[in-house]
Amino acid sequence: MKKVYHLSTCDTCIRILKELDLPGNFEKQDIKKEEITVKQLEALKQLAGSYEALFSRRAKLYKERNLKNENLSEEDYKNLILEHYTFLSRPVVINGNDIFIGNSKKAVELAKNSIHRI
Repeated sequence: MKKVYHLSTCDTCIRILKELDLPGNFEKQDIKKEEITVKQLEALKQLAGSYEALFSRRAKLYKERNLKNENLSEEDYKNLILEHYTFLSRPVVINGNDIFIGNSKKAVELAKNSIHRI
């Protein structure tokens, strides 16, 4: 599978997608317009190893709900991501069996190298 989960209204996602220069065979899913499904999230978890790895602690709702003081379980992370798109760390790039989560320079560079392997 070649897919990117992103937000089309997020300047960071826009910049990263432009930097990644995705080939035409990549599917793009704007998670605000097309919510992530349970099946999709479970597939991401299989690649990432945990729901926590997919979870964004930078989300505004994370701070508003004071979740940093909660002892969140894997089920909690899953339910929060399904509840609101903002809890998914973005972008999530899937290239075959490789997954790259978030917008750190390292994640973006690794994704770029994976996509444009020579």
